[in-house]
Amino acid sequence: MKNIQNYIASTFLALVLLASCDEGFDELNTDPVRLTSIDPTYQLNNAIIQSAPGYGDNLTYQVTIVRQMITPFLGVGSGANINQVNSGSTLFLWNDGYRNTVKNLVDGISSIADDPERTNLLSMLRIWRAHEFIKLTDTYGDVPYFEAGKGFLEQIPFPDYTPQEQIYDDLLNELETSSAALDPTKDAVNQEIMYAGAGIGDNISAWKRLGYSLMLRAAMRLVKVNPAKAQEFAAKAIAGGIMTSNADNAVMRHDASFRNDLGTNLNGGQAPFFYLDEEFVNFLQDNDDPRLASIAVRYIGALSGGDQNEDNANRDPSQQIGMPQGFDNTNIGPAAAADGVASLFGYSQLDRSRLGSPEAPNFYVTYSQTLLLQAEAIERGWATGDANAIYQDAIRANMEQFASWPGATSIAEADIDAYLTTHSLTSGMELEQINNQYWVSTFLNGSESWANFRRSGFPIVAPNPYPGSELQTEDFIRRLTYPDSERTVNSANLQEAVSRQGPDNLETRIWWDE
Repeated sequence: MKNIQNYIASTFLALVLLASCDEGFDELNTDPVRLTSIDPTYQLNNAIIQSAPGYGDNLTYQVTIVRQMITPFLGVGSGANINQVNSGSTLFLWNDGYRNTVKNLVDGISSIADDPERTNLLSMLRIWRAHEFIKLTDTYGDVPYFEAGKGFLEQIPFPDYTPQEQIYDDLLNELETSSAALDPTKDAVNQEIMYAGAGIGDNISAWKRLGYSLMLRAAMRLVKVNPAKAQEFAAKAIAGGIMTSNADNAVMRHDASFRNDLGTNLNGGQAPFFYLDEEFVNFLQDNDDPRLASIAVRYIGALSGGDQNEDNANRDPSQQIGMPQGFDNTNIGPAAAADGVASLFGYSQLDRSRLGSPEAPNFYVTYSQTLLLQAEAIERGWATGDANAIYQDAIRANMEQFASWPGATSIAEADIDAYLTTHSLTSGMELEQINNQYWVSTFLNGSESWANFRRSGFPIVAPNPYPGSELQTEDFIRRLTYPDSERTVNSANLQEAVSRQGPDNLETRIWWDE
């Protein structure tokens, strides 16, 4: 009997303790400082920050393909300098896009899609999502689009690849509807960093102009493959209201506390590796372009990276010598001697204290670029206006934009005026002149420079003659290859895209580049 009583007593005590432990259990096991939801404004800001052109694919491929910069060194930085696949670099944009920007943007859109109080923020998220997918599809062709970023939201871990034509159809519609929906009388979104963070008073109207300017960019991609649609949406974008000044530039600003990834790399271990391409330097010199004085520096007599210091720095535009393509660090010596430089380290570089500074801004979409696309639309008969006046306004805008970089980069008004007196559109040469200027205006934004180079065919530059190129049918790289990880985790969908688009190599042309 005593054992039974003890058993009953112990059982009763256990039940009491269990009940008491259960009281407040949820509160006890909830981390009071852990996020349970994310403000979509933060997701937008994170996506904008993560969108900045960096080192990887930007320098290794894009700016090298379009003959703006070049490295003669082989190894981890190899890519377009030898026209070969470097799978360690072709994945940068993919990983940054799908693991960071797309995931945040898609989740942010989903969280407020039905919220009538946050329609302006929703439009901003949709516009920046379009910006990111333009880069992704322009780089790889067919990519996950409609199902992208929905691994958690809809349990789609292996998204289908969408044909690029369908992607562009949706992107144009997204930009049209999201731009039109922006309304300054609705939610202000004061915490977004693009315009509100820069002190722009009416940030909603600035975002509207960005959306329509991006829509013009997307429309002009289609000039070869679907000129009717290109004309339709270019006209809609211009009528909707594109950028009106440099204050509208979509730019990410940096300082000592928040540094530019490209500048950080160029001022670190990559300092002696990258040089300005001779095609780019020669173009600026041949046109007496005052921008060269703000871009370039040459270290006279340098025999090594250690010799590249301020004591022998020369920023005189007439003394700049761009590096030729077709060589590497083991065989460029004779070419360097013929060019009058002491060694490869004596060729002109992007000035790491100015445009290449860790505190330099990143420009995504600019007033200058938008005006050049508008001038082209006028030349094609798709819009009305004075193409030459807009062309010259675009050049002026880009030259004035140089005041935004650190160091002595501002271009004097007199120098701008002098340049414009000798640079008007010439009959029969208009498209080439406009797109040559776009090449300069997009300097350091490799994705956009390369896309417009493929779209327009300008500038006309010599292909890289490096021996051992993997290019068999093309003079220039037309796309980057898919990451190796996709072959492992999403192989079936990738193979379907390859069977539709063509071989997964550097010379298969994407849909709008046919």
